Amino acid sequence: MNVLNLTSSAAEYIQTSLKDGVLTIMMNQPKKLNGWTAEMMDAFKEAFGKAGKEDSAKAVIFTGAGSYYSAGVNLGGTLKPMHPKKLHGFIIDHNQQLFEAFLHFPKPILVAINGPAIGASVTSATLCSGIIASEKATFSTPFAALGITPEGCSSIHFPRLMGEKNAQRMLGTEGWKPTAAEAVSAGLVQWVVPHEQLQEEAHKIAKGWVDDGASRSFLAGSELKELELANATESAELADAFLGSAFLREQSRFLWSKKKHVPSLVFLSLWALRPLWGRLV
Repeated sequence: MNVLNLTSSAAEYIQTSLKDGVLTIMMNQPKKLNGWTAEMMDAFKEAFGKAGKEDSAKAVIFTGAGSYYSAGVNLGGTLKPMHPKKLHGFIIDHNQQLFEAFLHFPKPILVAINGPAIGASVTSATLCSGIIASEKATFSTPFAALGITPEGCSSIHFPRLMGEKNAQRMLGTEGWKPTAAEAVSAGLVQWVVPHEQLQEEAHKIAKGWVDDGASRSFLAGSELKELELANATESAELADAFLGSAFLREQSRFLWSKKKHVPSLVFLSLWALRPLWGRLV
């Protein structure tokens, strides 16, 4: 269904439906684990833009089709070869705009996590009005393991949501991947329900917001201006990290472990030659 009159390209990645003033926006690439390629991100950002202006939509549910909520940003489907200085700027702009799509959404938005959520799909969810999770959901933010820095305002927002200790468990080298039950206990999510009841319960919560005339809000008492500032700061730090030795080396190792030998060797070469091209950033 395409109640927002999305472009044909966006409709390939997103399904929408409207009931009781609640608009559901569903990522619909289950065979690709709803990974955030450039096309997927363009699609849901288009849907958010139109939903924000759609008078009949008073609240939004954002969710995924299939067994995964989202495998997170697909770097191979996002980053393209370019001059290091231009790539650095691209990463800053791209990352900042991605999270601004969530930060600037003007209506109450509930994220319904239907399965594993990874990376930016986790941090962006915390920038919405609430998170409801299926009992099958898990949450992973493997930034330290990848040799990159926190994003999605998580450097300040995670400690507020679940305390400094649990935030560092997720963002640091431990790489804690809480289950839905652990996530609700820690304060990362607000509701956990049986898997088969997820969409029904999400609709009840969002409809309650509509009935109450709820306005857009942020979790843990965070405010828009400070989240915008954190997003800008983190985006610059992330661009530095993406072009850093630790990330390049880790990507080479990861890709080799997945038997993607040619891309692995590309990252290995970039790592080895970084002392030369690094001067161009």
